[in-house]
Amino acid sequence: MQSPDFLKTLGISKAYPNDHSRKRFPDGAQYRFEVPGIQKPDTLSSLLEAAQDYDVTLHRVTQTRGIMLLTDQEIKEMSYLAREAKIELFLSVGPRATYDTSASAQTKEGARIGYRLRGYDNLHYAVEDVRRASELGVRGIVIYDEGLLWVLGKMREHGELPGNMHFKVSAHTGHGNPASAKLMEELGADSFNPVRDLQINMLAALRKAINISIDIHTENPQSSGGFIRHYEVPDIIKVAAPVYLKTGGSVARHHGYETSQKEAVERIRQVSLVRDMIERYYPEAKISDVGTENLAIPEKHME
Repeated sequence: MQSPDFLKTLGISKAYPNDHSRKRFPDGAQYRFEVPGIQKPDTLSSLLEAAQDYDVTLHRVTQTRGIMLLTDQEIKEMSYLAREAKIELFLSVGPRATYDTSASAQTKEGARIGYRLRGYDNLHYAVEDVRRASELGVRGIVIYDEGLLWVLGKMREHGELPGNMHFKVSAHTGHGNPASAKLMEELGADSFNPVRDLQINMLAALRKAINISIDIHTENPQSSGGFIRHYEVPDIIKVAAPVYLKTGGSVARHHGYETSQKEAVERIRQVSLVRDMIERYYPEAKISDVGTENLAIPEKHME
């Protein structure tokens, strides 16, 4: 059997830019908007106000510095704001190699460790980070470690975490091919963020291999390339739906950047630019409504 034929038996095949996806979100939509790097309640509040001012539909915000760097009160406030706006709130797992005592993670070659976890204790700490967020009502978690994803998937399966907890694999895990995407889906991922610079045909191949949503950066901070893909967005939607369009990243200087309230407004302005691009070149594309089904909207926690 030739290699391409065997890959097809695994659900993996070559794709081309004209291979349009027929897959959709549960509500029948093709795309949603995500704004990353919203680290604190006041920034989230400014972001939501700006979304109203620009009349854009927002579906998800992600915090990237880590759950362990937020107080309980801050998590409660962010959850309340997201719940009232009927949008998803994803908090990222705090313990990671760059935060612990790893010397290797701080070197050029050792940076390949990324944000993965080192040793038993850090795995334990990461699970506790997620438990704490869950107890405070959060239902969306950003994950940087495949082993942790597997553990959390098992915890959800066995009732140790809520059944409606959503796990999002970060681009910082470094995955960008269909086999890796399928593995993340099998481990329990609900949303997959590949590396940022994949070409249209590469994204199409990912979509053919998996059913979960794909999170795709429409722009990036200088620390991860600085490129802007606004004109490609219509084609991205066509081949990769259902997609979260991850927009506003070029405002940040780097991952984990502390977005100011003023910069939150600029992120929403960038969402409006992408929205206008879709309406101009692919007006028939369907966007999810606010508060639609299957969103990881925070729940009111029990005192």
